[in-house]
Amino acid sequence: MKTKKSLIAIVLSAALTLSFTGCGSAQGTSSSTSAADAKYTVGICQLTQHPSLDAATKGFMDAIEEALPGQVAFDLQNASNDIPTCGVICSGFAANQVDLILANATPSLQAAAAATSEIPVLGTAITEYGVALDLENFTGVVGNNISGTCDLAPLEQQAGMISQLVPQAENVGILYSSSEANSLYQAQVVEEELKKAGLNVNIYTFADSNDVSAVAATAADENDALYIPTDNTAASCAEAIHNAVGSKNVPIITGDADTCRGCGVASFCIDYYELGRTTGKMAVRVLEGEDVSKMPVEYYENPVKMVNRTQAQELNIQVPEDYTDLD
Repeated sequence: MKTKKSLIAIVLSAALTLSFTGCGSAQGTSSSTSAADAKYTVGICQLTQHPSLDAATKGFMDAIEEALPGQVAFDLQNASNDIPTCGVICSGFAANQVDLILANATPSLQAAAAATSEIPVLGTAITEYGVALDLENFTGVVGNNISGTCDLAPLEQQAGMISQLVPQAENVGILYSSSEANSLYQAQVVEEELKKAGLNVNIYTFADSNDVSAVAATAADENDALYIPTDNTAASCAEAIHNAVGSKNVPIITGDADTCRGCGVASFCIDYYELGRTTGKMAVRVLEGEDVSKMPVEYYENPVKMVNRTQAQELNIQVPEDYTDLD
């Protein structure tokens, strides 16, 4: 595998450091080792900047640096929550012939899959690889140049939180981004579980960060509780959702801890830093010669019930003792 970059590729990489618009800020190129001294170059395409994805990237880089100190140069690019930009970034990595690509979030994985069938690609913060890559009868091994880690928490138990914490709820709104395939998957599973519990379910989608507040306000007006799955746009705009919903006294159950911190009451969630570390350990094995096509997707095994204690108290919600306070 080639490790040298042409001048053109370096210029392209620099051009991809974009100003973040919407609900976050830019994250530019980062490297713990200079490209001239590195044995390997790893390109990182992160969909957007928010704490969960940032933590996954940091865990990934930390694990690699611990195992291969001084041997890896990281080219970290943030797509500013713009899906076409993921494609530009990953095409740049393919042109540069990096040794491995980390695709952080589903649109990044889809872009990496489209950009190369030869360079090893590891996903992280991916909810469902079969959905993301349009694979029929996915059994846990993608089987080509792609593997990675999954951030899917137990959706049935997330749905059960609504009846447990908001027993008076009759109408539940599910709110997510229409551009994220994995959000749709989670919404469908939770909708089925809520209907089994005898609840009425209403679906609300937003196209991007521009209409999150308006859609969230409408959903809060029409329901007794809301559910937001692990959704990158929602996580980036959790504060905006809180501002739109907060005065309406409608509790929100979320699929991840960061959205819960911003606007939710509770979540059954994972540790994204540890998920990233798991992905980084997989990357070390690939860089040292393991065949990525034979590597099963790995899952976070110990999700935890978390509560936003401030939100719970404001809404007079009684929280069972087996919930852990969000830090």
